[in-house]
Amino acid sequence: QVQLVESGGGLVQPGGSLRLSCAASGFTFSAAAMSWYRQAPGKERELVAAINSFGVATNYADSVKGRFTISRDNAKDTVFLQMNSLKPEDTATYYCNARWRFVAYWGQGTQVTVSS
Repeated sequence: QVQLVESGGGLVQPGGSLRLSCAASGFTFSAAAMSWYRQAPGKERELVAAINSFGVATNYADSVKGRFTISRDNAKDTVFLQMNSLKPEDTATYYCNARWRFVAYWGQGTQVTVSS
């Protein structure tokens, strides 16, 4: 059974940093493309960052370029999202996504709130 468990969310002041983690199990993690999405209240879910199975190619939403970094540890079946210089508009529920064998899997989400 595929499982994606996010952690690391919380409340942070503007300009602060958080590191999200997503622990994966139930599939061949090293063969899966991994992504982070986010969804704010009243808005559609949007892609934040993506990384290929080898961890070489990455892609970011324009709104987070230069502030967020996606990475993965295939030995630990974990993907990370380092978020720096956080802004109030980054407030959302952040979801881990895995694409493996043409199927997309989702975690339960972790809340990130940026507020003073």
